[in-house]
Amino acid sequence: MMPRTICLHGPESTGKSTLGPLLAAHLGGVLLDEYGRDFAEAEGTDFTMPDLVTIARAHDAKARGLLAAGADPLIVDTDPLMTAVWADMLFGTRDPWFDAWTGTADLYLLFDIDLPWVEDGTRMFGTPTLRQKFFDLAKAELHRRGLSWALVNGQSEARFASALAAIEAAAAQATAAR
Repeated sequence: MMPRTICLHGPESTGKSTLGPLLAAHLGGVLLDEYGRDFAEAEGTDFTMPDLVTIARAHDAKARGLLAAGADPLIVDTDPLMTAVWADMLFGTRDPWFDAWTGTADLYLLFDIDLPWVEDGTRMFGTPTLRQKFFDLAKAELHRRGLSWALVNGQSEARFASALAAIEAAAAQATAAR
């Protein structure tokens, strides 16, 4: 049984936005692009905590709308959990809204930091130390919430294959559990 919602989770510059359309096309699903990028491109990257809550709420509303319209599977390029990790990275704390949010995905694909970091005008954490911290916080959030997740790594086609294998394993596990 295929997970209905699959979230691409992890630090910047790890291939989420590249693999999202490929996964949606391969699985016959719908992709919800990262709203935070749209916000940053329109408003800049001098984020405040209220900005991060606005980003998370808008992304969540779009995801809920697509699910209500029948998207299956829905591939989300990040979600409010990733925005919460951004809050942790930027401010060392987060708005209580993030911990109260319960609309988590059925499966999280945690993208490894094994790709080169590329500056694109909206990215902030490019040093090896900051990338590792961002990755560790993203992983810790999944553990803290007790969510189903798998690591995605490798270059180009291998990364895509890693993501597909994780989705297939989750589907097989869900089928076996029925």
